[in-house]
Amino acid sequence: MTEPDPAYRALALQTACFAVNRCPDRASARARMLESIERIGRQVRAAKAFLGPDLRLVVLPEYFLTGYPLGETIPGWADKAALDPGGPEYETLGRLAQHSAVFLSGNVYETDPAFPGLYFQASFVIDPAGAVVLRYRRLISMFAPTPHDVWDRYLELYGLEGVFPVASTALGRLAAVASEEILYPEIARALALRGAEVLLHSTSEIGSPRLTPKDIAKRARAAENLCYLVSANSGGFVGADLPERSTDGMSKIVDYLGEVRVEAGYGESAVACAEIDLAALRRYRRRPGMRNLLSRQRLELFAPIYGGAPVHPANGLIGPDGGVVVPDRSYFAATQGKVLERLAALGLI
Repeated sequence: MTEPDPAYRALALQTACFAVNRCPDRASARARMLESIERIGRQVRAAKAFLGPDLRLVVLPEYFLTGYPLGETIPGWADKAALDPGGPEYETLGRLAQHSAVFLSGNVYETDPAFPGLYFQASFVIDPAGAVVLRYRRLISMFAPTPHDVWDRYLELYGLEGVFPVASTALGRLAAVASEEILYPEIARALALRGAEVLLHSTSEIGSPRLTPKDIAKRARAAENLCYLVSANSGGFVGADLPERSTDGMSKIVDYLGEVRVEAGYGESAVACAEIDLAALRRYRRRPGMRNLLSRQRLELFAPIYGGAPVHPANGLIGPDGGVVVPDRSYFAATQGKVLERLAALGLI
């Protein structure tokens, strides 16, 4: 494992998302994405100049380059808004990380040649050399394909390590949780059990002066897994019909005891910046006591329940011939409807 820095500063950069939905074609959408990267690069460099050279980690919001699909077909959105893992957008993000000497994390849509016609929502980490050192693809989504929808083939290609990746870096063991997945404790727990120390949470969510389910979950996931959590929300959603300030505010850093160390208000902001003290986290994780929740897990208790639960089916987008099925948008709601019917018939809901 890479020997990490004992302490550094992280920033949940609350930057505006400029949507590409109204772009008339692929070329104009790609041009807007590159403009967004240039703008964010200026913000990162200014933030580092203001906050100090020990700013080593910057987390960007969910789908910060594109916004989300608003009626586009799955192949149409893949063509317009999904990144090629080796494409120019990732190369430009790599140069941003290099020039600012930071680890850069964010969340985008991306394609995979093994699954033609589909896209996945992916969280990434790029190191200061410009290399992608972590790629996590969202596992639970209401309206988009996930690795679970092509499960057997995905496992064959990437293994379980590719489903729950953890990167050993100079900033400790990093892992990503995408957006509303913060509401599913199993994902963060699986990453913690693979050694994750800092959870990077790119999100685009409602801003509220009251606690929201996601905001409660951020504190819970950090405390129950003894992890730091860096959560970056959008600083507004520009260029779509949704009112711009619907997804705004509440970017924060939570420590391994579930305490919010810092939180941004509304609008674009570099306020959510705090120290990540890996040495303190590791001391606490090795300390016996009731609050050492990781060491007190009895996971065998739950394996039979999880393994036999009749909830969302795997491989829904793999056809009888083993090929990929490209669904209509209606597929996802219809599948959830069938799950609810099955749970009701079994008397579970």
